[in-house]
Amino acid sequence: MRTSTTDDPIVVVGMAVEAPGGIDTLPAFWSMLAESREMIGPFPRDREWPVEELLSLGRIDGWSPVRDAGGFLDGATEFDPMFFGITPREAVAMDPQQRVGMRVAWRALEHAGLNPGALESMQAGVWMGVSATEYGPGVASVNEYSGYRATGTALGAVAGRISHGLGLIGPSVSVDTACASSLTAVHQAAAAIRAGECDWALAGGVCVMGSPGAFYEFSKNNALATDGHCRPYAADATGTLWGEGAGVVVLEPESRARELGHRIYGRLLGSRINHNGKGAPLAVPSAAAQERLVRDTLAVADIAPELVGLIEGHGTGTPVGDPLELTALSRTYGSGRALLGSVKSNVGHAQAASGMLGLIKVLLCGANGQIAPTLWGDNPTTEIDWDKTGLQLAVKFDAWEPVDGIRYGAVSSFGVAGTNAHAIIGMPVLEEDSDV
Repeated sequence: MRTSTTDDPIVVVGMAVEAPGGIDTLPAFWSMLAESREMIGPFPRDREWPVEELLSLGRIDGWSPVRDAGGFLDGATEFDPMFFGITPREAVAMDPQQRVGMRVAWRALEHAGLNPGALESMQAGVWMGVSATEYGPGVASVNEYSGYRATGTALGAVAGRISHGLGLIGPSVSVDTACASSLTAVHQAAAAIRAGECDWALAGGVCVMGSPGAFYEFSKNNALATDGHCRPYAADATGTLWGEGAGVVVLEPESRARELGHRIYGRLLGSRINHNGKGAPLAVPSAAAQERLVRDTLAVADIAPELVGLIEGHGTGTPVGDPLELTALSRTYGSGRALLGSVKSNVGHAQAASGMLGLIKVLLCGANGQIAPTLWGDNPTTEIDWDKTGLQLAVKFDAWEPVDGIRYGAVSSFGVAGTNAHAIIGMPVLEEDSDV
């Protein structure tokens, strides 16, 4: 087993994604971004959710309206258990996040040129960001799925299922830092490779809502979009809009990638996580903590902020969170000419998977040499003075010019429990005819 150093950076050699609107391939995800399409749809009617009650929450004093809208995965209820060696009864008892995570991990391996069926006993790790979403009946009950519920509902099984199904013997860790989970998973996976705990790793995140609980919570907190759209950094943003999704990347040291002939989509130049600390209530973001985080990440990446051409922000569309984030970004990246956006404008806030969808967006923008626009950016928030921030919203499809053959991008993801994550990626220019 090798140990990676700063002279042997961790690189992305494969990736896969599932997003709302039936998107389950990288070309489909890129087309959605490039064409500025919004993939928001009505609540699913096949999950036994109390839709009528949801849509009437706004009638309760102190609660905000809930629209029949969100970013939902079309294939969340679809799964081929026999393909993964799982019985149909056990598959039904499994949290859909386990099922979706397994198939997206499989596709990421194939994209990297690896045979998922030939990895048994490899010293490879799996890190998956995930949060509890209340799937299925409680474990403390007698039903036909009893006996499978312990593993079916365990967050640890999201990573564990992938490791087990592939026969990988390295670390297997599910990570829950709320909305920062998937970027935290990438950070931890890279650190483990550098420390020699594993030769390579899968890292990602998944969110499939087993219940509409998040809509109830944010309706009561008056932080849910009242018009059924997620409008990051926009003047007419009224709150966030929940979504689902999954993404996985394959990570390994660059020396290993070159030895095996793997295509390099991006180098993880630096990543850091921190916490807001005490002061404001737990769920309130901290501009000071975000600024510290970005500065620490820039320092470990050892690059000037002016080199970063695209910032994929957290950008949830909340009137409180977005201006605080913009304040931190202006203090760190404001001296450059970076374009800012958020994939949440297309697919909603995919919670534990949101950072991974943002990372894959940046990697695809780098591979295609284009910066995809962010929806609703033509009416930016007036809570900050944009002329003084040095930031610009990415409102049109723009060419992304490399700097000495590299495109530099950054990704942020902030959790509701106060954990913040940031990563900086360097993407080498790929061949013009390369298929991503």
